[in-house]
Amino acid sequence: MALGVNTNMGAMIALQNLSKTNSELQTVQGRINTGLSVAGAKDNGGLYAIAQAMRGDVASLGAVSTSLNRAKSVVDVGLAAGESISDLLVQMKEKVVAAQDASIDTTSRNALNEDFVALRKQMASIVSNASFNGKNLINTGTGFAAIASANGSSKISVNAENLSLSGSVVTITSTATINTQAKASTMLATLNASLSNTNQALARLGSVSKRLDTQLSFNTKVSDALTSGIGNLVDADLSVESARLQSLQVKQQLGLQALSIANSAPQTVLSLFR
Repeated sequence: MALGVNTNMGAMIALQNLSKTNSELQTVQGRINTGLSVAGAKDNGGLYAIAQAMRGDVASLGAVSTSLNRAKSVVDVGLAAGESISDLLVQMKEKVVAAQDASIDTTSRNALNEDFVALRKQMASIVSNASFNGKNLINTGTGFAAIASANGSSKISVNAENLSLSGSVVTITSTATINTQAKASTMLATLNASLSNTNQALARLGSVSKRLDTQLSFNTKVSDALTSGIGNLVDADLSVESARLQSLQVKQQLGLQALSIANSAPQTVLSLFR
């Protein structure tokens, strides 16, 4: 090859290889910094599109879980209130049975009636305060539907259970008393029916709560599986990238030395003119 100073093919080749090494080194450093082998569409358009679609599904499932958790909280508040009402009905039954006793005097019956009325008022208070996020399932409210799928097509219906006084479940009126033996006798049948109805309503609410729990567990598993799938597609193997980084750093140093040698080649021309 002829010696010249205008064209240095050795330096050009060394520079091309060094540029290639620097580009590969930049790619590896990007993978190490982000932990991703496919961080953008230019890395691998097909895999990036698939991963983005799966990320959308994971985000949608997050919204679904939020909806299900909110619904479960509403139901659980209703359940807690309903269980308290059931307990109050049991206590009221004790007062009613005692008030039927013909041997007690008026003072004792009035005391029983006062206890009965206090329990009745407490029941009304529980019903009116059993709200979560502005939703009350047991106070003449309406039901709602919780989103159960990422595309929003599947829903879980949550029906209201009206446990307020004078309702279809608790048939005890808001003015009920047991200050006479006759009233106490009549009230026992009403109270027994109310207790039975309330327990059935609680069973329905409990079933819905369990269904929401099951759906939440399923959504978590699906979300975890999708997240794992995304990782399989785009995550970088850092052990491999670490080995490549060391290799490319050595190549970079060698490339710099090769370029330095190639750049010094024209200096040999000076020896011809000494």
